[in-house]
Amino acid sequence: MKKQGPLHVATPLRESLALTKVAGTSVYIKLESSQPTGSFKIRGIGHLCKTDCKYPGSGEGVGGKPTAATWPWFVPLDKWSERGCKRFVCCSGGNAGMAAAYSARHLSIPATIVVPSVTPPSTVQRLKDEGADVIIHGKALNESISYGEELVANNPGSVFISPFDDPLIWEGHSSLVRELEEDLKEKPGAVVLSVGGGGLMNGVVEGLRHAGWADVPVVAMETHGAHSFNAAVKAGRLVTLPEITSIATTLGLATVSAQSLKLSGEHPVFSEVVTDQDAVRAVERFLDDEKILVEPACGATLAAVYCGIIERLQGEGKLKQALGPVVVVVCGGNNISMEQLRGFKKKLGMLEQQFFITIRGPCGHALQLDAAPPPGGAASKRKKKRKKKLKKINNNK
Repeated sequence: MKKQGPLHVATPLRESLALTKVAGTSVYIKLESSQPTGSFKIRGIGHLCKTDCKYPGSGEGVGGKPTAATWPWFVPLDKWSERGCKRFVCCSGGNAGMAAAYSARHLSIPATIVVPSVTPPSTVQRLKDEGADVIIHGKALNESISYGEELVANNPGSVFISPFDDPLIWEGHSSLVRELEEDLKEKPGAVVLSVGGGGLMNGVVEGLRHAGWADVPVVAMETHGAHSFNAAVKAGRLVTLPEITSIATTLGLATVSAQSLKLSGEHPVFSEVVTDQDAVRAVERFLDDEKILVEPACGATLAAVYCGIIERLQGEGKLKQALGPVVVVVCGGNNISMEQLRGFKKKLGMLEQQFFITIRGPCGHALQLDAAPPPGGAASKRKKKRKKKLKKINNNK
């Protein structure tokens, strides 16, 4: 039987002139948004779903969990069903679940995806379209994970697919760096990525080590309200956030993986946090610059350039002044649409009052066009109030 190849695809790497101009140094974008599932998650989860965690002499079969010490010694198999696996269970804010559902469909194994209640309905529908059974449970992803683990414990033959915390997932993500080795003409000056649970960072650091690039810094980006990695780095121990308040829900892990904290002490990793507003502005600017729409979790990554963080780290001596190409991992994401982006801006107070007129096109489609606010409206009143205040200040000079 011919062995099936990986479930992910090699993604484009290209120089971004727009981001290079902003950063003042060469910036390349790794377009993980072009993966068949819309995000980088398919690299690690696809690898895990194709691999039976069985070890020589261990006697472990389906559902066996590797450890950081033993994970390179697994025996890969292409047919989970032949090992007695009856169902994959994955808990996700959307992207990991999409990767698990896609993998399950291609491996002809049923999948149950448990998502928190904050998951957009459009993402839930896409999961169902992939053939998965979807259960909505809990407000935060940690609650969904606990429920998923209970499902596996009570249903023999089910295999739990972690969204981030599994050595096989990290190994799958390391394939991203192997592609950088092939596509870049020189060693990168830094790799910029976002951190939720830490799976991507874990895989990238492992990949950098295998490539002989152990001195290449990683800039780890998060948003306020989903900053479990930053909190852990500052405390020197794992920290559980009391709640997730960021709109970047796919970064919403209350506790980062222990491996991520460990690697932060072994590898040059710089943890940075931006606001939700910074992330959303970065999403908009990237859409203008590169014509690619990504979710706020990816906007946090892009904010490293748009908010001047790369330049600041250079000024602080953490990154070299003569910096090689900075690779920005455009992680992608499924929890975004133009309607959702407008909703994020409204929630964050980033929208002025807007007015639209609706017209019908020749095919009957409704089109919304921006219209000027009516005279005496809220925007007009605020403008008059500012003019009056400014006039008063000038009269008192």
